[in-house]
Amino acid sequence: MNQRVSPIPERAGVAPSFLQLPAGAWPDLLSFLVAHFAHIPAAVWRARLQNGEVFDHLGRPHRLDSPYPANRRVWYYRDVPDEVVVPFAATVLYRDARLLVADKPHFLACIPGGRHLRETLLGRLRRELDLPQLTPIHRLDRETAGVMLFCIDPAHRAAYQSLFQTREVRKTYEAIAPWRDDLALPLVHRSRLLERDDCFRMHEVAGEANSETRVELIARAGTLAHYRLSPLTGRKHQLRAHLTALGIPIVNDPWYPALLPDKAVDDFSQPLQLLARSIAFTDPVSGEARQFHSERRLLLAPD
Repeated sequence: MNQRVSPIPERAGVAPSFLQLPAGAWPDLLSFLVAHFAHIPAAVWRARLQNGEVFDHLGRPHRLDSPYPANRRVWYYRDVPDEVVVPFAATVLYRDARLLVADKPHFLACIPGGRHLRETLLGRLRRELDLPQLTPIHRLDRETAGVMLFCIDPAHRAAYQSLFQTREVRKTYEAIAPWRDDLALPLVHRSRLLERDDCFRMHEVAGEANSETRVELIARAGTLAHYRLSPLTGRKHQLRAHLTALGIPIVNDPWYPALLPDKAVDDFSQPLQLLARSIAFTDPVSGEARQFHSERRLLLAPD
């Protein structure tokens, strides 16, 4: 069996996790798991093994006294105790045999990761629509709302993903951010974005530009403005980093221009004022012109 293919099925729309075990002389599997996952109480791993919830590379459950299977892969289902429920629903904008387009709410992660396991857009859609093979074609930040594409048929996933790799997708965002009288709009902002050494955020550095965003004014409302953002490239946090560099950081951004000290619990009353408004492309399978628009509205958007 190919060790890269999970020998156990998804559970509640969440794919199982795996760990490739290194060479070593551990007395048993439990001892290794307790040492490797120091943040997880030993009682949790003991209970998982007793309940048959840790599996070998063939999908057979390990036991509490299972020896350490060096150089093998073990599979298990992650758990996030007390996972926060996101009280906002996604809507389906379009669906056919190959493509599904969803309108993602703020605060909902796209895929499982970290402290977000079941409360993800992918998990919800897989469960609610009974589409276990559904996969995302691209990503949005958890804090960002708007249009997101998924592939229903795995045979066509690569074709749709290639559109993003070759920049054949036209994406438009909207944002609420401070107004600057001295900023001449529209403008095109280009810079070199790299991840910081001290955290996950991006920042601009000297060197050849690897990111580009067109910024236009939609409307002004006092000290704030409603902007249209058209990214040519798709760097991590590009829009958030670019507007911060322009001196107009997006309203309610917990990471830019500075990382807020306590973001363990989201404040659902203050969503990031960033929306993936539309996406357009030529369908690589049918040749049709496709364009989808979010039905959401930014909380601070002027009337």
